[in-house]
Amino acid sequence: MNLPFIAVDPDPRRVIGSYHEALDAAAGSGPVLVAGISLGAAVALDWAARHPDSVYGVVAALPAWTGADTTGCPAALSAAATAAQLREAGIDAVIERMRASSPDWLAEALTRSWRSQWPELPAALDEAAGYAWPEPPMLSGITTPVAIIGAIDDPVHPFAVAERWAELIPAATLHTITLDELGHDPAVLGAHGLTALLPRRITTP
Repeated sequence: MNLPFIAVDPDPRRVIGSYHEALDAAAGSGPVLVAGISLGAAVALDWAARHPDSVYGVVAALPAWTGADTTGCPAALSAAATAAQLREAGIDAVIERMRASSPDWLAEALTRSWRSQWPELPAALDEAAGYAWPEPPMLSGITTPVAIIGAIDDPVHPFAVAERWAELIPAATLHTITLDELGHDPAVLGAHGLTALLPRRITTP
């Protein structure tokens, strides 16, 4: 099976809106297999819930929270703190601090991402920090197959959240990785996701 691949670069001036527009455009050619990490996973499921007939399946990796109240959400707190640091110290200083405390693979990925979104990056992080994550009733109503991938050693995206999503979504499967595995080969996300979704879709009447 050949699947056209579309990598979406978010518009830092309107992150969520640009994701939704990209999904709407992709769905114009037929049902889409949506894949997202962290915030992208939440947006993917939100869009899938609103467009069930346009979704082939969802790969939701490293979910960070459940529910609109993000008080205590590590990812939201991190995004807000980073936005404040960027406004105070500038991107070069913040990247230097981040690289000093991050694994090499994550430091490289964040450096590329942050620089590509500068100078709108603080606003993009504020939008991410204020995002209302999927509520349990919405997750329970998703009918499309979903592969959820959680990292057991990721404090920003607690594995308990991945377990909770898997409990709530009727057609979900849960897969476990470590951050070292992800850093060594990012394709592990697609490997788990496609392995879970394709056979289910082929055998579904």
